[in-house]
Amino acid sequence: EVQLQASGGGSVQPGGSLELSCVGSGFTFSDNSMSWIRQVPGKRLEWISSINGRGSTRNYADSVKGRFTIYRDNTKNTLYLQMNSLKPEDTAVYYCGRYQVSYVVIGAIPSDRGQGTQVTVSS
Repeated sequence: EVQLQASGGGSVQPGGSLELSCVGSGFTFSDNSMSWIRQVPGKRLEWISSINGRGSTRNYADSVKGRFTIYRDNTKNTLYLQMNSLKPEDTAVYYCGRYQVSYVVIGAIPSDRGQGTQVTVSS
């Protein structure tokens, strides 16, 4: 059974930083590209970043480019999202997701998603 568990969310002031983690199990982690997506209540899921299975290729939505960094440690089956210069509009529930391929996927919402972690940016 594929399991994805995100953690690391919390409350932070504008301009602050957080790092999210996502541990994957039940599959060969390095075989799959991964992503972070987020959702504001009442709105659609928003893709924000993806990384290929090897961790060598990354892509970002324009809304987070230059502020967020996605990376992975395949030895730990863990995906990360370093978030800097956070803005109130980054407030959302963040989910990690798995694609069925190893190459990077841009813009698509993955079908396999774990439980989310809440990020709140407020002064």
